[in-house]
Amino acid sequence: MEELRTFTDLTNEVVGKGICGKCGGCVSFCSAGELNALKIGEDELPQFLNEDNCLKCGICYLICPQTNTLNAELQEKFGWKPPIGDFQRITSAQTTNRKVKEICTDGGVVTALLTYLLDHNLIQGALVSKKTGRFARKATIARTSEELIEAAGSTFSGSLHLEELGGKYTTYTPILSTVKALEKKYLQDMAVVGTPCQVNAIRKMQCLGILPAHLIKYSIGLFCIENFYFDGVARERLERKLAVRLEDIAKLNIKDDLIITLTKGATFHVPLGEIHEVARPACFACQDFSNEYADISVGGLGSPDGYTTTLLRTKVGAEVYDEAFRKGYIRERAWEDAEASRRGETKMLAKIISFAKGKRTRAEKRLSELAGGEISEERT
Repeated sequence: MEELRTFTDLTNEVVGKGICGKCGGCVSFCSAGELNALKIGEDELPQFLNEDNCLKCGICYLICPQTNTLNAELQEKFGWKPPIGDFQRITSAQTTNRKVKEICTDGGVVTALLTYLLDHNLIQGALVSKKTGRFARKATIARTSEELIEAAGSTFSGSLHLEELGGKYTTYTPILSTVKALEKKYLQDMAVVGTPCQVNAIRKMQCLGILPAHLIKYSIGLFCIENFYFDGVARERLERKLAVRLEDIAKLNIKDDLIITLTKGATFHVPLGEIHEVARPACFACQDFSNEYADISVGGLGSPDGYTTTLLRTKVGAEVYDEAFRKGYIRERAWEDAEASRRGETKMLAKIISFAKGKRTRAEKRLSELAGGEISEERT
């Protein structure tokens, strides 16, 4: 039997090597949570609060998206195949809702699908990221179409651990603490929108039967090459390089590169390689770009402005999409003919595979460096 790994191992292998994503899952779902064994420290990293109270059950280690202990189980359950996991088909679509179209980042497909699920009582709510300021977002539960529209669009900014943290800016919005809170809200049949690491952690919890992960009925996964920190020295460096203040940025988006839209309307593109210095260290050890274990994976890569590239992965995901399409919540990109459609879908898929391979190669290189003893320090 494989040796049980505990929080001490997680500290050494993940936190100590600078690749903790600060998702908070290990603390939120700690079996000894009521015993106050773990806590989130002032640096937003997990640590022992009282090591003697730790049950050494290994759940924290098993569900961490930076460990590989349940990879084989997940791959078997979802029929994973290289290079981007299993999927039924790929398409480019957009919402038919005018209000959503005005504020969404790409094509508004995520909001359209969630609205369909709510309207037809297939879910009681959706766990999404809601904007709370120019560069602040937090995880929230949307229970009406109006609340979904309020959360539509992405400025790639969020608050850490669902708290207001003053001058901190980051493109990552933790959701796992909010998943944990579902059991206290008497909600069932939920949808979640998350990054690859977040969906990975939820799938691991579902594999282990950890409550209340069973309440997540649908998962919509975002394409993700990396998230960013815009704090302190990193923020000053970024503003100097881009010759723009963060306060002047209205919206950020990532397709082939970083697309910055200013409050005055101007838009310019920045190669992703030029902003790696403000990327979250954990992202360099993550191997999943296309959200391989979601029911539906979405992003702007490969689609023209105003459309969302959509990978229908599971049977459940395909059924939701097809019904939302049939009932007029979304429409697909129009092609000249079947051959043009085939070529377009092939190009979209090729871009996703290219980004996926690039991220996996980058992660393998980083993990190899860490195995050799190199430590990644958190940027401040």
